[in-house]
Amino acid sequence: MTLIFRALCEAQPGPRVAGLFHEFWPAYRRWWACEGMTARPTYMECRRALARHMPEMLGLYDQLCELAGGGDNAARFLSFYCPPRYLAGCSQAIWPGDEPLLVRNYDYSPAAFDAVVLKTGWLGRRVMGMSDGVWGLLDGVNDAGLAVSLTFGGRREVGEGFGVPLILRYVLQTCSTVAEACRTLARVPCHMSYNVTALDAARRFATVHLAPDRDAVVTNAPVATNHQERVEWASHARFTATVERERFLLHRLTLHPETQERFIEAFLRPPLYSTAFSSGFGTLYTAAYRPRLGELDIHWPGARWPMSFDAFPDGERRLLAIPA
Repeated sequence: MTLIFRALCEAQPGPRVAGLFHEFWPAYRRWWACEGMTARPTYMECRRALARHMPEMLGLYDQLCELAGGGDNAARFLSFYCPPRYLAGCSQAIWPGDEPLLVRNYDYSPAAFDAVVLKTGWLGRRVMGMSDGVWGLLDGVNDAGLAVSLTFGGRREVGEGFGVPLILRYVLQTCSTVAEACRTLARVPCHMSYNVTALDAARRFATVHLAPDRDAVVTNAPVATNHQERVEWASHARFTATVERERFLLHRLTLHPETQERFIEAFLRPPLYSTAFSSGFGTLYTAAYRPRLGELDIHWPGARWPMSFDAFPDGERRLLAIPA
C-alpha cells in the first residue's frame, strides 16, 4: 500500500487543523464509538476532567471543538478522556553521545495512522511532532528543548484517564525540562499503561512508567520497549519481542561509542524494525529528535526527511514499500 506522510505548519488553530479533523473524523468516530457512545464519558465529564488536570489546555480545547463544528461527539473525542483501548509496538532509546538525541520506532497499523508531522505555535510555544487524533502527539519536541516519545507499556488494565497522545501534547505545551515533564506525567491520569521517555537540551533524561491502576514510576532508563519493570502480559511480550528489543538496545549502549548515524541505522533493521504490518505492528517510521537543536529527522529504510523549527518542509513524502 501507499502511505503518504505530510508535514503541516499552522501557528494557531485554523483551517489547516480543521481540515485534518474533518478528513480523519469519519474513521476516528467509528473507533470512538466501537463500544457504543454510551461507553464514553459525556461532554461535561470530559470538560471537567480537562479543567481539573490540564487547565492550561481548556481554551485551546474549546477552539478546536469550534473548528470541529461544535458537535457533542467530536468534542468528547477531542478531549481524549477515557478513550477505547489501543495497543502499539515501539522502541525508543537515548543515544549515549554528547549531543542530546532521542530515537524511536513507531510500530502500528498503517490503516489507523494520521501520518502527519504537525508544527504549531499554540499557547505561545512552538511544538513539532507526529500527530495522533489531530492534536495529540506520538512523539515531539518543543522550542524549550524538550523531547518526548511513547511506547505501549504491555499491560491489559484500562482505567479512568486520558489517552497518552494528549498527555504528550500537554507536556510539550507546558514543560521545559525533564524534571517538569516527570512531575506532570506523574500527576495526570493515563487510561492505559505507557512508557514515556523524555530528553531535554541539557541531556537530562528519564523514562516514566504510566499506568491506570498504580502510581507512575520515574526511572533513569535510557531505553523503553513494550513492558515496564517486568513482563506482565506474556503473550503480547512474545508477539512483539519486547524483551529481545530491550536487550538489543541495552547491549548497544554498553558497546564502544558509535556515531549518531550508526545508532539511528540500528532502528532501521531487525530486531528493532518490524514488518508485521498485517498484524498491526509494522514500523511506520523512525524519528530522531535533537532537542537542543530543535531538529527532527524522519527515517525509513533508504530515505530521510529532515525538518526543524527554523526549516520546516510544508509538503509530503509518498512511501510505496509499506505492505498491505
